[in-house]
Formats: sequence, C-alpha cells, structure tokens
Amino acid sequence: MTTKQMDYCIELAHTLNFSRAADNLFVSQPTFSYQIRLLEEEIGFTVFERSGRGAELTPAGAQFVAFLTGMREDLKRAIEQGQNLSGRYSDTISISLMVRQAVYFLPEAMGLFGESHPETQILPLFQYEGGVEAFLRREADVLFALREQTRQIPGICVHDLFESRVYLITRRDDPLAGKNLIQERDLYGRTLMVGGGSPPALKAVQHRVITSGKVDYFNSPNHDTTLTNVAAGRGVCLAPGFLNDHSGQFAWIPFDCEESFSCVLCTHKEDRRPALAAFLQVLNKLYQEAVAFPL
Repeated sequence: MTTKQMDYCIELAHTLNFSRAADNLFVSQPTFSYQIRLLEEEIGFTVFERSGRGAELTPAGAQFVAFLTGMREDLKRAIEQGQNLSGRYSDTISISLMVRQAVYFLPEAMGLFGESHPETQILPLFQYEGGVEAFLRREADVLFALREQTRQIPGICVHDLFESRVYLITRRDDPLAGKNLIQERDLYGRTLMVGGGSPPALKAVQHRVITSGKVDYFNSPNHDTTLTNVAAGRGVCLAPGFLNDHSGQFAWIPFDCEESFSCVLCTHKEDRRPALAAFLQVLNKLYQEAVAFPL
C-alpha cells in the first residue's frame, strides 16, 4: 500500500463520492478508482460499496479507515521530523505535556538551550490525555507530571520542577476578583464547576467545599469547557496554578488551603545524554529564579 493510496482512501471516506474525491486530489477519476481497487485487492476485503449514488463504507472499511487515518498522521509527523533532523538537527529531545502553559517557561528554555545546543531540537508534544502511556512507549523523552503520578512508574528519573498551589478562577469583573486570598466562605452561594480529570489534591478541595452544603456545583468534562463556562458567567472553578496561561483573560486568586501540586519532569533512567541534562538544567534554573512568579 502506497501513501498515495492511503490518501485516496481517506479522502473517499470523507466525500463518499469518487468524482469529488478525485477532483479534491487533482487526479482523474479512472486513476483514482483504479488505485482504490488496487488497495482493496492488496488488503483482501472491500472498503467501499459502490452504487449509483457514490460510495458507502463497509463495516470493515469504516474500521480500516479509522486506523488508516491515525497511521497516516503518525507517518506524516515521522516524515516531518525526519526532514527537520536531516536538514538542521542531529538530535531531538521530545517533551510531553497536557497543555502549553503547564511548563510556562518552556519557550524561554528552548531559546536559551538553542544558543548553546543549536544541533538539538526541543519538540513539545501536547497530549491532554495519555501522556504517561506515550512516555512509557518511548514516544517522548521527557514527561511533565505530578509527583503522585510517578510513584508506580518503573525505570524513570524524577526531577523536581516547581510547587503549584490551588487558585480560584473567575471573570475579571467578578466581585471575588478583587480579593488577594479566597476563603471557603467566599464561595457560599456560588456555583462551582468540578470534575474534568481533576488531580486527587484538587478533588479533595472541591469535595470539602461542596460538602459544606452552601455551594452549588455542576460537572464539567474538561478544563477548556470549564473556562468557557466561567467566561459565560455560569460559575467559578478551582484549578492548579500550572494551568494559568497568564493571558489576563481571567482572574486567578490564591485559594486558602493546604493542598498543592508537586510538578516534576520524568526522564527514562537509561537516557544519559549530556544535551538532555543541559536542557533540564536550563528549565530548572528558570523556575528557581522565578521565586515571585505565581504558580
């Protein structure tokens, strides 16, 4: 199976029309149809049922295209990385994190590191879910995680990065936005959004606030949905400081509680590259110097 046949198959699955799919890929319809037929002959089953109305995916075809789409994206990334390495870099250090702001000083660290190690590429991998699993599969060299997540992971080195506290997120015009510290009683009568994959420390705080019986709540599936609801004035939320993008769109006010989050970087124990050690040192130095920076 060629990459061209993969692209033809994926495009036809989107359009379910041979003529339109061929036009979208700038080939003649006979050529397009021939390549689809060759692909089906190679894999040994029918992907598309043909009819006068166009094409329909067979059940086996639907499953095949789903896997094929992921495979094609992985192949595309591999080709792009290969082009980068062959053209400019001789080594790559990949770092997995759930959102860009989790390692706020990453862009600055990449710039500083690049001055002394221009031959090594730093590659951020944004994986909102499944980052630990990808790291264990050796798809990433560095993993941003909470220390509690690392206790059962074998064969890794854990590097302390920073301690993050709990904050209340509100709209900037919210009366609570003017406070320097939020107490539990400040939330009485308000609606608190909870859930969304909250780490255990945050769940403990949320549970304590909710069980007071003086705070309404509703579940939100993820952090982005929560922020959208905050912006719409539907409620407020508690969140780890490492999710703050410092854009100024929302007010982030420290919440009075003992819970915090130990943010760490994980590396594979056998990875002893000097460039990796140098990169971690640059990041650590930036966080040590940012003593007054809210995290």
